[in-house]
Amino acid sequence: MDLKQFIRDIPDFPQPGILFRDITPLLQDPAAFRFVVDRFSDEYREAGIDAVVAIESRGFLFGAPLARSLGISFVPVRKAGKLPAKHISVEYSLEYGKSQLDIHEDALKRGQKALIVDDLLATGGTANAAAKLVELLGAKIHAMAFVVELEFLKGRDRLRDYEVLSLVRYE
Repeated sequence: MDLKQFIRDIPDFPQPGILFRDITPLLQDPAAFRFVVDRFSDEYREAGIDAVVAIESRGFLFGAPLARSLGISFVPVRKAGKLPAKHISVEYSLEYGKSQLDIHEDALKRGQKALIVDDLLATGGTANAAAKLVELLGAKIHAMAFVVELEFLKGRDRLRDYEVLSLVRYE
């Protein structure tokens, strides 16, 4: 399936000069959405993964049904201040400032194998921060999976220590 037909370009969002790749049409099309979840499921079904770690917020859209499909746990990585129980945090740099991601301290056990999922790979900063959280808990990262990759931002270079899968790439 050509997923690019379900991704809408929004110029000058969230600020002038940015071309936003909107996955809303993909989510609205049951066959396209199913294709993404099934593609990830097929890729990782036999990998011995213990958990899908999804990054807030659009990573949740793919991570939760993927975890259900694989019959494994779903672990949310949240923005600062969103987790109710004891958690650990990592601060990281964005193109336009700093941000923070949190994970519950009991989300993963030492030695468990995790798959990190998000909708978009841009500079790799957010995914790299999520990877640090997983590793701080003593778990291992099997791979990272993204629906869309903006290759020109070279995020894959920042994630060179991990296996990376993206279904749609923009040069």
